[in-house]
Amino acid sequence: MNGMGLAAIDLGLRGAASGVFLLIVLVALQRRAANQNAFLGIAMCAGGAFYAIVTAPYFPKASWWWTSPILSALPAMFWLWARAAFDDDFVLRRWHGALWLAIVAWGFAVSLAWPRWPALAKGGGKVLAAVALVLALAAAVQTVKTWRVDLVMRRRRLRLAMLAINVVTIGLVAVAGFADIPVAAPGASGSLPTALSLFVVATLAGLGLFSAPAAALNGATAAIASGDVRRAAESADRAAAGRVVVDPILLRRLDHLMTVERTYRQEGLAIGALAARLDVPEHRLRQAINEGLGYRNFNAFLNRYRIGDAKLALSDVTQREVPVLTIAMDAGFQSIGPFNRAFKAETGMTPTEFRREALSRPDMAEISQPRREIG
Repeated sequence: MNGMGLAAIDLGLRGAASGVFLLIVLVALQRRAANQNAFLGIAMCAGGAFYAIVTAPYFPKASWWWTSPILSALPAMFWLWARAAFDDDFVLRRWHGALWLAIVAWGFAVSLAWPRWPALAKGGGKVLAAVALVLALAAAVQTVKTWRVDLVMRRRRLRLAMLAINVVTIGLVAVAGFADIPVAAPGASGSLPTALSLFVVATLAGLGLFSAPAAALNGATAAIASGDVRRAAESADRAAAGRVVVDPILLRRLDHLMTVERTYRQEGLAIGALAARLDVPEHRLRQAINEGLGYRNFNAFLNRYRIGDAKLALSDVTQREVPVLTIAMDAGFQSIGPFNRAFKAETGMTPTEFRREALSRPDMAEISQPRREIG
């Protein structure tokens, strides 16, 4: 096949990818999703469409000075999206936006310096390439770190495919930067593989969006990887999974382990160990906790019981002098940091503040006192 034919395939793949990305953006805007996952999902899809268009063959190279800085910040956007999609506890901060703006500003400095100080601009381009690699690695680590505790089957199936393709794409851009090629320069080598990867990413995103009923989804990120942290989004996961009925006997056995045997107190308890205790396959237990109880993360499921246990201990007058760390360890937490974060997310107060307020209430003090037998 000649060069013109390859260019036509390249442009066709990019056009299809851009169309799907923009359609996802329009659907998300129509649903008026306002959470951070939807915002990052929209930004990711818009960035994907922008990348597909400005790096296409025959795109005017004269526009490189303003398109390259925006393209150089796409790895930061992908990293933020991966954090939000694969970490249910992630919260978007102001410094995340500052990081994105700093990369864009650096990209403009590189592109504007290229005509007059090419050697200096090449050094700046290598810095951008290094940042892209670091962010791609951080996104990969995030995916692997939360893989075991993820209970959403659709998200578990999609995350690795999405991540691999995106990391490869970012890696190609980074390698181009280290090879003294302008970062994401229009018309750079490897255009057809890049177009194919963009098309696959857009296809996966579109399948995630349109394979479930519209009312079940809550934002563009839910369409891409079911990343919304709200339990209302469990309906989307059930719709995508075909809504398999969960065994009520398994749920009762699980409840007995948690409420009677207090298995959640076991240090480092993993879902595989809990499945072994119940003598069921791990995937069935994941489905039971997600589909039957509405939890999307195994740690969130355990923390429900652990935080409840800790609240009782902190409200007990007889344990007034027991250190908070001891209470956290007894409840099943391995360190004070995760305990403090989980406790504040659940109650809106630190453990110390909760204890002070609970013990200052006369009714709580009376309840906490052990009952004496009469006679």
